[in-house]
Amino acid sequence: MARVLFYFKGLIWLGALVLILTACKPKGLPPATLPVASAASTNASVGSATLTPSPVLPSGTPAPMAARVNGVGITLAEYEAELAQYQAASGKDPLPEDKQRVLNDLIDQTLLAQAAAEKSFVVDETIYQEHLKRLVDQLGGQAVLSDWMAAHGYKEDSFHQALVRSIATAWMRDQIIASVPKSAEQIHARQILLYNADQANQVYAQLQAGNDFGNLAVKYDPITGGDLGWFPRGYLLDPKLEEAAFNLKPNEYSSVIETPAGFHILQVIEQDPQRLLVPGALLVLQNQALQKWLEARRSASDIQILVS
Repeated sequence: MARVLFYFKGLIWLGALVLILTACKPKGLPPATLPVASAASTNASVGSATLTPSPVLPSGTPAPMAARVNGVGITLAEYEAELAQYQAASGKDPLPEDKQRVLNDLIDQTLLAQAAAEKSFVVDETIYQEHLKRLVDQLGGQAVLSDWMAAHGYKEDSFHQALVRSIATAWMRDQIIASVPKSAEQIHARQILLYNADQANQVYAQLQAGNDFGNLAVKYDPITGGDLGWFPRGYLLDPKLEEAAFNLKPNEYSSVIETPAGFHILQVIEQDPQRLLVPGALLVLQNQALQKWLEARRSASDIQILVS
């Protein structure tokens, strides 16, 4: 019950071998995903495999675009291939919001890949072939990859572009999340969570009358006693809860706080100005850092949407 307060998002952005290319897709995606690099396994290099500002068709005419990001095109073919993957994974036709999510994901990838290039990271042929071989081995052979590409609408050029972008995207992602400290100010707190305002006010009155917080917490949550564990800023679901928690001193308790989850009374048990983050909390903070970076990058970029 107490853990409903926390924001446990599926952070597939942060999986070491999960394709950024398919980060918007639902869980249960078939294993035919392109492997990506991590900061530990890939070095900045100079080579020929780069993002193409203006891809062209064999006829020499410009390829139709779904979007342009700072002059770099996202082809309509790649966008449609992504939609095909989404449909295959979800088992339903994409809704307008699904299409927007797919396109936004491709835009985010492009922004990350562009930032990687600015930091002199370029996917050379050695890196490209390494990841291609890993993918072929993962799938069980070149024929399986070819069948997968055909089933999802990928041509050789769009597949190449997608894999190059995913490698560069993952490298830049790793640079961003590596900047997140492994320790932070944290508090250990517990709560009494109720679903009726009158009852919550009655419990608060009992606390003010001298009743023990721990005993009341166990009464309303016998399993955990309302223990929320240790957490840093940015980890609680509701900003009001976080503000209240970090304004309390050890053994102090809050007034009744209403959120969509119910009516909360918080008590801080301990504080630590620099405590090692547990993996779940670190993932949340890494994802927040990545999202803030993307928001800032988007606001400073020229993004043109060319599909409805």
